Amino acid sequence: MNSGTLLRTAVIFMLVTGLSLTAAFPGTPSRFWEGGSDRDVIAELVSDMNDEELLGQVFFIGYQGTTPTRELRNWIATRNLGGVKIFTRNVATLPDLAADIRDLQLLSQGTRRQIPLLIATDQEGGWVEHIRAGMSRSGGNLSLGAGGVPHDAFLTGFYLGEELKALGVNMNFAPSLDVYSNPQAAPGVSPRFFSSDPLETALLGAAFIQGTRRAGVIATGKHFPGHGDADLDSHGALPEIDADPDTLWSRELLPYRLAIKEGLPAIMSAHLSFPRVTGRRTPASLDPYFIRDVLRGRLGFDGLILTDDMEMNGAVEETGSVREACRRALLAGNDMILVSHTPAAQERTWEYLLQAMREEPLLRERVREGARRVLALKMKTFRGADPFPFIPDPEKLPREIPAPRAPAFFFDSACRGVTMVRTGVVPFRPSPDEKLILIAQYSEFLEEGKKRFPGAATLLYSWHPRQWIDPAEKERVAAAVQSHDRVVFCLANPTGLKILRGLRSQARKIIVVSALTPVYLDELPWVETALAVYGNASPAFRAGFAALAGDFTPEGTLPVSFGGK
Repeated sequence: MNSGTLLRTAVIFMLVTGLSLTAAFPGTPSRFWEGGSDRDVIAELVSDMNDEELLGQVFFIGYQGTTPTRELRNWIATRNLGGVKIFTRNVATLPDLAADIRDLQLLSQGTRRQIPLLIATDQEGGWVEHIRAGMSRSGGNLSLGAGGVPHDAFLTGFYLGEELKALGVNMNFAPSLDVYSNPQAAPGVSPRFFSSDPLETALLGAAFIQGTRRAGVIATGKHFPGHGDADLDSHGALPEIDADPDTLWSRELLPYRLAIKEGLPAIMSAHLSFPRVTGRRTPASLDPYFIRDVLRGRLGFDGLILTDDMEMNGAVEETGSVREACRRALLAGNDMILVSHTPAAQERTWEYLLQAMREEPLLRERVREGARRVLALKMKTFRGADPFPFIPDPEKLPREIPAPRAPAFFFDSACRGVTMVRTGVVPFRPSPDEKLILIAQYSEFLEEGKKRFPGAATLLYSWHPRQWIDPAEKERVAAAVQSHDRVVFCLANPTGLKILRGLRSQARKIIVVSALTPVYLDELPWVETALAVYGNASPAFRAGFAALAGDFTPEGTLPVSFGGK
């Protein structure tokens, strides 16, 4: 039995038993890295791949639980899987995650092709960070927009990328290049934007991309063509955006025009419809007009195009099933399809597409083209003078996470973003006998507030992701406000807005610290003291309390206009 047969036997054994491959295979790549130019190696690989291997490369899938599943291992060992998406649900500890990624990559190296996996997550900073415990927390994109310092965006991309690299995550689904043009944009999406100014969004997005590249991680611009004018979240429905072609070009597409010129390697297509542009409600992710004509043609993008999650309602509303939506996405020109959550949906899609490839020459050619672009991106990432170290070492994490100087930077950057909206009682220095209470939906807000005001009482209220709140909870908050002399209230979403509307009679007591998006402050003109911090983690809250207490004078400007003003 030769060494290759022994290796494949070991891989199958480890797959079946669920044991680690570390001892069985040292992780030294061979065939994928051999040969001449990238072009020649890619051409040889694609021409020699069977349908299953080609199709596997265009799949990006997620898994359930904190340990890679048997199903995922099978996808890697037998189907030549292209990529794996990491969610918060997959993280037990950072060393455990790094060990899992190491084992998955070693499993990929036990296959016939030995092609490394793309390992991606959403580490945008601020509101969306899928890997949190132990990682640096940033102020978020809106904070960068308020600060207006491109170098801060560069360093944000760099430090987040450095920490992802230590874990073995080689691709970041960031930055969001959406222009915050609609103040009523879906609250689950809008805190992820940089600005309502297309040019500001473009400049900060390009700087973030360059920082991510400096860290050696693949940046991904999203959500193409642009989610900023949508009042619905495409997770739950298909948003319709009322933009004409000229507006689309000068507003939504401006950040992509600059990012592509700056060498953006990957773009995520979104489940958004633009009926005034196309005359139909078809999601852009499934529409050849947006993928081929606009992105490939007019914008000249030659990098990787992958879809947003194909299990989102915005993707399946028109097609009726995940598998048919995936077929349409590939035919439209996407190179990879992301199926994040459900093993049964992943399996049905695989079987459906494999059969369709054998019956539809056009689909087969599209899968070949997609696999070719996947391999081209992997060549740039894993091959050459400074390749990405795709097999991580969990023992190095204490030295690499948080990245050196990252915590101090993220606090300083958050301070640059703090915006004083209404000065009121700032600087706020309560007297010893003044009864102060801090009210928030985030425990970190209360923790940072207690550091600044040790004698303050605290109230953590619960809320529902759909912005519903129990009437009894509203009454509890109202009673707490009634029994205190001063209130510092964290406002982050429509739930907090509903609570504050019921407290207008107590207006003289209330100081508002706006987290995430500041647009709700426009509906509270009676609040005399208000500042915006944009993030939802300790650096942003610490910066906000420092500004409130008068440690520094905030110089941030609102990155989004109120009511068109």
